[in-house]
Amino acid sequence: MTTLLLIPLLLPCAMPLLARRALDRLAPVIALWTLTAAALVLAGACVAALGSLVLTGLLKLPAFASLGELVHPLRTPSGYLVLPVAAIATGLLTVGAGTLARSALRQTRAFRTARAEADRQPPAGDLCVVDSPEPDAYALPGRPHRIVVTTAMLRSLGPDEREALFAHERAHNRGGHHYFLAAAELAAHCHPALRPARAAIRLAAERAADESAATAVGDRRLLARAIARAALAGQAARSNRPDFAPAATTGPVPRRVAALLAAPAGHARWSVCWAALLLAACALLSATAATTGAIAFHHDVEVAQGEEPR
Repeated sequence: MTTLLLIPLLLPCAMPLLARRALDRLAPVIALWTLTAAALVLAGACVAALGSLVLTGLLKLPAFASLGELVHPLRTPSGYLVLPVAAIATGLLTVGAGTLARSALRQTRAFRTARAEADRQPPAGDLCVVDSPEPDAYALPGRPHRIVVTTAMLRSLGPDEREALFAHERAHNRGGHHYFLAAAELAAHCHPALRPARAAIRLAAERAADESAATAVGDRRLLARAIARAALAGQAARSNRPDFAPAATTGPVPRRVAALLAAPAGHARWSVCWAALLLAACALLSATAATTGAIAFHHDVEVAQGEEPR
């Protein structure tokens, strides 16, 4: 059982390579959904495996076995390996929970500050202009959704470029991309190997918004120019926006601009299937291993309680 539970801890290490392949081969919207779903499944399987390892180690100790109403401490084939692995799993879960809690508090404060600042301004539809010397623009989730832009950013762009930038941010709000970014942040705190997936999901969200805005604007060159100029203007600016609030100036902007200036890529079916199936297989194998390990753990607990195995 212990060996089986190690599989969900190792499989996320393949995520960075698979994420790069997915970004190259999948359409942006498909890549966004695929990467986010795979990251969440891998993160959930990892947490489930760590939890099972911790409980296995605890129930091998007589004091905790009696608290769990076990007739005898839990017996496992790899007795000498379980306790050290359980101790490591406890440390990993503690560190992950601590960093996630700190990130959640920081993001909550940033969101409340941004939302309060936006609500103080007279809105023009979904647009909210903030008087600030720092060039910035982003999609702010909430009810209602807002597009927050500073006066410094407005001065950095021409009229057509402003409309293109607004179209990009509206695409973020329309696509609910803040949910994907929040899920990526959650997964990144469950396993260190899932941290690169956070950047990949952010890039996929930006590329999806780029393509949607390009369709709405009808001019890919104009949108590319607007994003490039906005990124240059905001390069040295300090933003207080929460990380799950998507912005056109984030991510590898040169790569996004190059994709916009190129002709829309046609993604071959075999490429789509190959990249998506690899991610799905990795996530499915991890979830299956974690589930099977948890079932085996439950069976061992029933035996230790003196019940007949089913």
